[in-house]
Amino acid sequence: MSTQVQLAVQGNITPVMQEIARQEGLEPETVRQRMADGQIVVPLNANRSGRLVGIGRGLRSKVNASIGTSTDIVDIEAEVRKARAAQAAGADTLMELSVGGDLDRVRREVLAAVDLPVGNVPLYQAFGEAARRYGDPNRLDEELLFDLIERQCADGISFMAVHCGINLYTIERLERQGYRYGGLVSKGGTSMVAWMKHNNRENPLYEHFDRVVSILRRYDTVLSLGNGLRSGAIWDSFDRAMVQELLINCELAELGRGMGCQMMVEGPGHVPVDEIEANIILQKRMSHDAPYYMLGPIPTDVAAGLDHVAAAIGAASSARYGADLICYITPAEHLALPNEEDVVAGVRAARVGAYIGDMAKHPERTRARDKAMSKARRDLDWEGQFRHALFPDEARAIRDSRSPRDGHVCTMCGDFCANKGSSDLFGHLLAGGEKS
Repeated sequence: MSTQVQLAVQGNITPVMQEIARQEGLEPETVRQRMADGQIVVPLNANRSGRLVGIGRGLRSKVNASIGTSTDIVDIEAEVRKARAAQAAGADTLMELSVGGDLDRVRREVLAAVDLPVGNVPLYQAFGEAARRYGDPNRLDEELLFDLIERQCADGISFMAVHCGINLYTIERLERQGYRYGGLVSKGGTSMVAWMKHNNRENPLYEHFDRVVSILRRYDTVLSLGNGLRSGAIWDSFDRAMVQELLINCELAELGRGMGCQMMVEGPGHVPVDEIEANIILQKRMSHDAPYYMLGPIPTDVAAGLDHVAAAIGAASSARYGADLICYITPAEHLALPNEEDVVAGVRAARVGAYIGDMAKHPERTRARDKAMSKARRDLDWEGQFRHALFPDEARAIRDSRSPRDGHVCTMCGDFCANKGSSDLFGHLLAGGEKS
């Protein structure tokens, strides 16, 4: 079976490409060409049907939600509820990142619960199974690792974060710079570094990259090049280890694309707001504009409890400068396993950030909605305001909970409503005008 990349290179416009073009208001040929160039990906799986979502150049910035058990909290029903809540809140993709309990069962139940493209990180299960089998995750056998990648793809995973960019040279950069302020914050990345140092061996995902590609290509699953040495503190942003891994991942994106696999690059992490543009320019230039999946980013280290707000600010800048997929952050980040309410709050905050970024990146597609909202507010058209809002149900619920005496206004200003007064003064200017 040919992948979407291979078909695009051959000049074929597929139903997948036509659907993405319809969703995004583009010509199908534009989508085909950008898929052929590796600038657009569509997370798919030959064994699972579901929602089609395009990620990449010229498309709306997408939002990913992450869920999953921990070794302390294993509640499969709760994870299924979180998956459904993320979809209902408007997430475009979902990552199932469980590390506790029956990981095959969790993955399969989540896949059955939603129609979003679902991604994962195979290293979590690989090191977990090695610890259970041998009592030591560092005894992981690479055949077990590749077998797990195959098993997870066969289950229906649409995109997979694989830590191929960590190699011995990258670790040497980390050691020569004297470690880090924020340490290593990727579970998969840290486990792989520990395995490499313990066994004094190269990362098999890097050493046998062609084998990774061949498995994912068989299912047309997107290979998302994981960011295992991402900066977990703003003082580590753009350090040598982070930049080295990004450089390798950009090289691998080009190699994988040439092998007929859909490729995406992952980015940090914690990045000061004034460095976000440079980070994205670097990734886009080195990868020939491969889709960029930003984890956050969180532009400050001191917003614990409100990290979803900080990340929304980072998301707005990221989307503005060209990031293509934004991974949400929840209020529980750095503190606890997110619950259902955290998941919803994280998705909504990321959606706001991505939308604000798209207002700069794609003004012709976004600002008309804001213009319509402005008119509805000016005219005290409440149904119109709800219709144009990103979250109409939440907006309606707040208004209904504090209803005014005069249904035309709200309880913020009541009889002193500025729009009501100004409409009496200037409303006659709207008759037949462009602003009506």
